[in-house]
Amino acid sequence: MNKVSLQIKIIVLIVGLILGITILLTGILSYFQFVETEEEMGKRALHVATAVSFMPTIREAFDEQNPSEIIQPIAEEIRGFLDAEFIVIGNAESIRYSHPNENQIGERMVGDDNDPALIDGEYYISSAEGTLGPSLRGKAPIIGEDGSIIGIVSVGFLREDIESIIWQQIQRISFIALGVLLIGTLGGIILARNIRKDTFGLEPHEIASLYRNRDAILTSVKEGIIAIDQTGNINMINESARKILHLHTNNKAFSKIEDVIPNTKMYDVLRSGVPVKDDEMIINNRSIIVNRTPIKNKDDEVIGVVSSFRDKTEMNEMLATLSEMRSYSEDLRAQTHEYTNKLYVLSGLLQLEYYEEAIDLIQQESEINIKQNKLLIEQIQDKTVQSILLGKISKCSEKKIDFIIDTNSYLHELPDHINALKLIAILGNLIDNAIEAIEYCEEREIRFFATDIGNEIVFEIADSGNGVKEEDIENIFEQGYSTKDKGDRGYGLNIVKEAVEDLSGGIVFDHIPDGGTVFTVFFPKAK
Repeated sequence: MNKVSLQIKIIVLIVGLILGITILLTGILSYFQFVETEEEMGKRALHVATAVSFMPTIREAFDEQNPSEIIQPIAEEIRGFLDAEFIVIGNAESIRYSHPNENQIGERMVGDDNDPALIDGEYYISSAEGTLGPSLRGKAPIIGEDGSIIGIVSVGFLREDIESIIWQQIQRISFIALGVLLIGTLGGIILARNIRKDTFGLEPHEIASLYRNRDAILTSVKEGIIAIDQTGNINMINESARKILHLHTNNKAFSKIEDVIPNTKMYDVLRSGVPVKDDEMIINNRSIIVNRTPIKNKDDEVIGVVSSFRDKTEMNEMLATLSEMRSYSEDLRAQTHEYTNKLYVLSGLLQLEYYEEAIDLIQQESEINIKQNKLLIEQIQDKTVQSILLGKISKCSEKKIDFIIDTNSYLHELPDHINALKLIAILGNLIDNAIEAIEYCEEREIRFFATDIGNEIVFEIADSGNGVKEEDIENIFEQGYSTKDKGDRGYGLNIVKEAVEDLSGGIVFDHIPDGGTVFTVFFPKAK
């Protein structure tokens, strides 16, 4: 079924509304015009009848032997001047002395509406049917010199003439109403075209569909999107933007952009109209990559700005995790390389028939493996933690660092809600930091402890390094802060802190009395 266009709806609505109002007003005006015209013609007839009744010539004519010879010419002259239908003058017995039709002179007046004037001496307007047809009449008594009523004057206008006058006035009103209707229709067409132009030719159902699609798209994208108008008021913000900006309620729907982002640069784009791509800024202590694009109207005037942004911290965490996975893979290759070397040594001893030395080497390696495997397999039961420790043990072995797993460690399989990538980022970065801390120390030892006794999971990584300097304590977890001179540093502990907080946990560190640092990480078992 084809839907009626918005333009047709507007035109039909406006034309229908104007037509209805025009018909209503025309009817009301016509009614008032009818009443007013009839009243005006009646008053006119009465005024003429009254004036004629007071004419001395008319009064004196009643004393003549043949009054009609004097009265008839006067009445006809006045009638022609006033364009009245008739002026009839009669005596006290209603016998006519004048009439438009001279044959009616001497006959009795008809209509039966003379009594109030002849008997009571009233001046009035009446409506009756006479010899010329239905008419509106003005009646006035003629008073003699002695005060007696000696006659009557009747001035009348035919009803059809009055209706003709009223109809002409109604026609004029109708022409005006038709003009108003045409102007209204033209205005409706212009308005409909302007609305269609403002809506880019889209119909209401198409606009509604676009609105639903826009909401679905804004909800589905992970990038934060926020738009402002020319005054800086926020007129659109999606759920991802609310999460990044920590806005969890709808009370920021129409706030100023500076109330939400104090260091915003959207006003610069609003003034310049130049888009900005991949600008980095800090929001809520997180690194954000921002794109800003001006919104322009058909006249190329900037009427707003839309900004999309994504959390660079998440990308850094992902890159760090991938780097850790690569490091983990390299650690496993190092472990394979180390065992290959030991197999070569063992093969050489056997070929040289140094059987006792070969047996001693096998027993030493077996004792180390049995001890490590007992801790890793029997007491550390989580596969992810096992894999991390195996890789780091091999890395430490290659660097001649003692990696000691505390015999009191005991860890079940970790709950599903603990993300493996976050766990790799936490343990991997802490152990790597410990390796770097003792790389140039005489005593090179790393101790690892893990337990899930109670309601929390706890990890401890201790090293025998020089510890954390007093001036570095406050900034150690800040992004980009590093105690080393090498570039591209200062992300490890920040990533650890972010990952621990995502797991609703905490991280603390302390100095070991004999030298070194111990980092303790804890987070709840339950989600």
